Amino acid sequence: MAAQITGNAKEGGERRAAYVTFLAGDGDYVKGVVGLAKGFRKVRSSYPLVVAVLPDVPQSHRLELKEQGCIIREIEPVYPPENQTKFAMAYYVINYSKLRIWNFVEYEKMVYLDADIQVFDNIDHLFDLPDGRFYAVMDCFCEKTWSHSKQYKIGYCQQCPDRRPWPVDELGPPPALYFNAGMFVFEPHATTCKSLLSTLQITTPTLFAEQDYLNTYFRDTYEPISVDYNLVMAMLWRHPEKVDLEKVKVVHYCAAGSKPWRFTGEEESMDREDVQMLVKKWWEIYNDESLDYKGLTFAGDRRKKTVIAAMERAGKMRYVSAPSAA
Repeated sequence: MAAQITGNAKEGGERRAAYVTFLAGDGDYVKGVVGLAKGFRKVRSSYPLVVAVLPDVPQSHRLELKEQGCIIREIEPVYPPENQTKFAMAYYVINYSKLRIWNFVEYEKMVYLDADIQVFDNIDHLFDLPDGRFYAVMDCFCEKTWSHSKQYKIGYCQQCPDRRPWPVDELGPPPALYFNAGMFVFEPHATTCKSLLSTLQITTPTLFAEQDYLNTYFRDTYEPISVDYNLVMAMLWRHPEKVDLEKVKVVHYCAAGSKPWRFTGEEESMDREDVQMLVKKWWEIYNDESLDYKGLTFAGDRRKKTVIAAMERAGKMRYVSAPSAA
């Protein structure tokens, strides 16, 4: 059962918190981060967006993100022990670098989101979740990328466990709940970061890289939250009964062919009306110049001071007052 999320987030100035995403290389994922930054402004979030960048992210991309109000934090790459593992996607190996965000100890709580995610409603209340737990949305085992797993082979999925119950008599207790690591709520801590990095060096890498690793590491503290906070695209056709697009707050464009900035509509399932509608909504935010940081009109002086103060504490940019775009 997903954790119940109630109440409203307190003013951003009353806690040290931020959203964080990850960027590597000189590819087009920078568009996703720009879109995410503008998405947070559209939903009037009170918290800044931190971008953990690897050294290979070019200065032009960093400047573009700073101009969108992002806080840039460079991190060193993290690599797993060498072995013969073939990851589900070759680029997954660099995703272990995400572990460095646990060292962002200037924040008490953070919400991580992949760069191919967009927010369509305010989710600041996630920072009010009780401390001491790791919150994320359960994944789905119905995609072919899971064909190696027992879950896929027997037709069992934790999203609908009653449809094909786990054969306890044959295989014993069902596997632990497994989350998608594209979005999660966590608490940075230097000790946790050190433990994550050291434990990795004695852990055999597996198909889904850091996602598998995080699921193992946080197994005892994991708390599921509603699919509305990380709608993985495939849920639209794998488990439509679980999805109410009117309530979805966060969309994860991770299905093959679904990246809005690469979208052709030709890949499998990409001709669906709901998919095309979500891609269109992403582009509406990305192309909305009124959401650019330089043209931002803050909703209240306190919120303005909160965001500016967070940026200046990070030491990565200084706010320069500019005329309103209105």
